[in-house]
Amino acid sequence: MKKSLLQKKSVTTLLKDSASGKDELKRTLTASNLVFLGIGAIIGAGIFVLTGQAAALYAGPAITISFIISGLACIFAGLCYAEFASLIPIAGSAYTYSYATFGEIFAWIVGWNLVLEYLFASATVAVGWSGYVVSFFKDFGIVIPPYLSSAPISHTSADGWFLTGSLLNLPAMLVLFVISILLIIGIKESININNVVVTIKITVILLFIIFCSAHIIPSNWIPFIPENTGKFGEFGLSGILRGAGVIFFAYIGFDAVSTAAQEAKNPQRDMPIGILCSIAVSSVLYIVVALVLTGIVSYKLLAVPDPIAVGVNAVGASLFWLRPIVKIGAVAGLTSVILVMLLGQARIFYTISKDGLLPKVFHKVHSKFRTPHIATMITATFSMMIAGLFPIGILGELVSIGTLFAFTMVSLGILILRYKEPNLHRPFKVPFVPLIPILAVITSLAQMIALPFDTWIRFVVWTALGFAIYFLYGTKHSKLNFENANIATEGANLNPIHLDKKDTDENLEEDGELQKM
Repeated sequence: MKKSLLQKKSVTTLLKDSASGKDELKRTLTASNLVFLGIGAIIGAGIFVLTGQAAALYAGPAITISFIISGLACIFAGLCYAEFASLIPIAGSAYTYSYATFGEIFAWIVGWNLVLEYLFASATVAVGWSGYVVSFFKDFGIVIPPYLSSAPISHTSADGWFLTGSLLNLPAMLVLFVISILLIIGIKESININNVVVTIKITVILLFIIFCSAHIIPSNWIPFIPENTGKFGEFGLSGILRGAGVIFFAYIGFDAVSTAAQEAKNPQRDMPIGILCSIAVSSVLYIVVALVLTGIVSYKLLAVPDPIAVGVNAVGASLFWLRPIVKIGAVAGLTSVILVMLLGQARIFYTISKDGLLPKVFHKVHSKFRTPHIATMITATFSMMIAGLFPIGILGELVSIGTLFAFTMVSLGILILRYKEPNLHRPFKVPFVPLIPILAVITSLAQMIALPFDTWIRFVVWTALGFAIYFLYGTKHSKLNFENANIATEGANLNPIHLDKKDTDENLEEDGELQKM
């Protein structure tokens, strides 16, 4: 059988599949659910940790400007995602969009790097969640011993890899387990929990803004842009740009909204609302928190894991009651990020498996709950192992590059599809094409280039592993390969092509399952 690495799934085919009634996932999500899903993915460690650290190390009070720059860059990519999500309402996110524009091999690599994003992001955030929970309990005299709440494996540039003496980060593993059970039980139930958690963390952030804004000391904003130290990225204009690069990673996660397209009631209308509104709300909150935080305490004191708590302490005893509430908000914020990351990863696996590029077990749907339960369990198991064994620093470095690669491909895909298929019905259109997609590509590539060299090495190794899996498994089981081969055989009036009996049985079994729905 001749296999083309660049074979594409046409948008027409994808739309027919979407409208055919063959969806196995339950369509229950509204526009407001999707907005909360996006906010749940975006607002987490970024607002509770990165804001202070980026201000202290790179931009000073001008970190507010950095957030504006990063927010604009994220909106560029978000507009491109919104057009694709309304055009192709399938659960695969950037993987599906790349399949329609670049071909199977590129789609696989994009999907494989989304695995890097979601899998390591959920583990990274779980480790951060563990730290806040341990600190919160300690305030009430409940001590979780370090050997049960920290990683047994660590790494430094001086010492390399070494054992810490700890057993496991048990809280991080437990939160992943509990959330995975919730996701298996049902998407609607999971989203309801997410809505509550997001409401809690937004309330906490608003309390911080309202009560702390009255204690702003204007002299903390002077100079608003600290003088550059003589090194690129340490304050001054270059510090603003470096800060924007660092905090840009606080915005990643809105793409998880597009993974829920097959569970949205009206995806053509609601997906753009979910993506763009979640970015807008999160951007405003980031900017205002940065402004208030650097106003109530000197930016020089914010290079800590809990800068907002430091800000509350700086205000004095009058707001001491707000400190435990801030920690509750941080725990809530990180919980919703974990939920959305696990949800997104399982849906990526589900869609790739439906195309035959991963074993069919990944797209098995629970007979009662109508969720991809096995994909969720596999995702959670690997995330638990990673979160239990490794520290947050090592994990955090691996998250962003896969996302930025996906951003780049999606933005390029908009340009290609607008040129090749200009007459497609697009419920939502990116404005000012080709300017916006080009800006999205430039900003995403610039962020990738600015990442450390070690991160690029890991990215290359991960991508190479992905190529190996694709050529050893994907090319032999790709459904599009079989479909194209059969069409070619019928057109040429040749003998039917010989298919592997296992693959044929699996395809017949799936057809039978779909007919029963």
